Amino acid sequence: MSTEARAPGESPDLDQLLAAYKSAVENWITAIRNEEVLAVPDHSMRDWEVWDKAVLDEKDAGEKAAEARQAYEDALRKALLNF
Repeated sequence: MSTEARAPGESPDLDQLLAAYKSAVENWITAIRNEEVLAVPDHSMRDWEVWDKAVLDEKDAGEKAAEARQAYEDALRKALLNF
């Protein structure tokens, strides 16, 4: 069982999974900001529908970030703890 830290570049698979996770989080942050921008005091049906779509996009992006985090954590467990 190895619990030693690994330097970037030593584990390309882990590096790739970490990069995918960071990218997914950035996409999620962008989706949150898009939703926030659309939460304006205009009460039209059209704007409500656009805002509602942004809410769904944010939830989807959050789920993708969670999945990417889980994939990275699973790979870390396997690489560092052998399970």
